[in-house]
Amino acid sequence: MIKYAVLLYALTVFCVTGKLFAQKQKTKKSHQSTTGAFYTGTYPNLFKQAGYSQTDIDNKLAKAYHDVFEGPNKVYFEVGDSMPYVSDVKNHDARTEGLSYGMMVAVQLNKKEVFDRIWRWTKKYLQHQDGPRKGYFAWSIEPKSLKKNSDGTASDGELYFVTDLLFASNRWGNNTGIDYYHEARIILDAMWSKEGTGGIYNILNTAHKQITFTPEEKNYGWTDPSYHLPAFFEIWAMYAKDGHEQFYRDCADTSRVFLHKACKAATALNYDYTGFSGEAHATPWMPPAFRFDSWRVPMNITMDYVWFGKDKEWQQDYAKRFQNFLRSKGIEKFDDQFNIDGSAPEFILPAGGIKKLRHSLGLVATSAAASYMGQDKDFDFVHALWNAKLEPYEDGYFDPYYDGLLYLFSIMQLSGNYRVIKPGGNN
Repeated sequence: MIKYAVLLYALTVFCVTGKLFAQKQKTKKSHQSTTGAFYTGTYPNLFKQAGYSQTDIDNKLAKAYHDVFEGPNKVYFEVGDSMPYVSDVKNHDARTEGLSYGMMVAVQLNKKEVFDRIWRWTKKYLQHQDGPRKGYFAWSIEPKSLKKNSDGTASDGELYFVTDLLFASNRWGNNTGIDYYHEARIILDAMWSKEGTGGIYNILNTAHKQITFTPEEKNYGWTDPSYHLPAFFEIWAMYAKDGHEQFYRDCADTSRVFLHKACKAATALNYDYTGFSGEAHATPWMPPAFRFDSWRVPMNITMDYVWFGKDKEWQQDYAKRFQNFLRSKGIEKFDDQFNIDGSAPEFILPAGGIKKLRHSLGLVATSAAASYMGQDKDFDFVHALWNAKLEPYEDGYFDPYYDGLLYLFSIMQLSGNYRVIKPGGNN
């Protein structure tokens, strides 16, 4: 009887332990079964899948880079022997948005000299060296007079700069003229040191674990959906090594949940500015709607889908809703500003001083990038981007900066050339 009891006990323990082990392994397998390119090393080339030859794809990417950085309508301007800047030419300034974009393009395409030059100029003229803003950047400057248009910080600039520098550290090391990792840590350590002195805070709202519109007191409590790049927080968690790894992972997960809320409409459209709930945040300069900042959201969601693949089911549904909405407006003619329900806004935000709805290349580009999420079965949006040109519109308006950079980013994405850069330069 005693032997039977012992045997029964042992069998029960074995079964329970086995069940717990199986559940743990199932959870572990589910967590590791992502098909994200970070894990697989495979970055799909949608242009090739759509029928274009590799030679034509390579030429398309080379031309896009040439047009934005080297051609007659470029936005990249050299100063002296070692420093250039990237300019929003229609607004006559250089801003952390474009400078950080230029650095990302350069590190992705292995153009070290371009990267180093932009960083030297940015650090010298825009990074605050003292006071409550020390380590942060003024978001806008007049590049010829070098007069800052604002001392304030736009949080997306710092988000990109840190990621740019971590990728540069991984690709080129830290002993080739610039200690990229050290420069990234200067920004990160400064960020974590700011607790409200002088009205300046962390660029991340630490209570909500979301990126702020700006780290200033008046803007610390709301956000911009286009600043939400969960993939970048995954990169920080792996490569920043500053002791905040779990917080960055939490920020990545929180951004994914936030995007669900911000893009919940049947159209999948989001407001340019929102509270941390994803609901509209009104500003003195314009009523809430889907406008220029929002164009970046499909590109950012695509990046997270391709790189890490941790939220694929929702991201695929997002892409389906978003592309179906634009398709309903005409794939060759959809406008670039909408109310969230898809209707035309009464207020039209001017671009370059021109108040007009248009079929903008920037949105054509990012809507094509969303095809990565598998809902554009006929590659309609991919073909539309392939056939689009970075050139003046019929009325003469031309934006080689915002249109141009989003166009170049999307060409990089769709050709499989926008990647996680791992240590040693192994993509």
